Amino acid sequence: MSAAQAAAGPSAPPILEPEVLQGSVVDEALLVRLLRRAGRTLARPALECFEMLVDGSTPHQARVTVLAALTYLLVPLDLIPDFIPAAGFTDDLVALTALLGLCHRHLTTDIRERAQRRLDQWFPSAR
Repeated sequence: MSAAQAAAGPSAPPILEPEVLQGSVVDEALLVRLLRRAGRTLARPALECFEMLVDGSTPHQARVTVLAALTYLLVPLDLIPDFIPAAGFTDDLVALTALLGLCHRHLTTDIRERAQRRLDQWFPSAR
């Protein structure tokens, strides 16, 4: 029994010993693959929105709307404060839904291909 377990009392659940935490329990290659896949999944819509913003054929109003939605999502001031249970994130959800809908309406094959090339640069596939 470790000193931490003895101090916690007899009914406390066992605390992991440092040897367990430092052991080779985690498969690092698997973890890297999972993180790379998660990164690609999260980065794809962001890169597509970015490429849409810088594309010359995107209508000016669409660019302004995307920038406004992104600004609203990033600025800490909200119409409905986030700390209000259940209602706090609804305004953010509306902004995000509008942003994704707008992006999908204006995404062209060229924009998607440029985003895919950038995604492949940032998150190379493991071979």
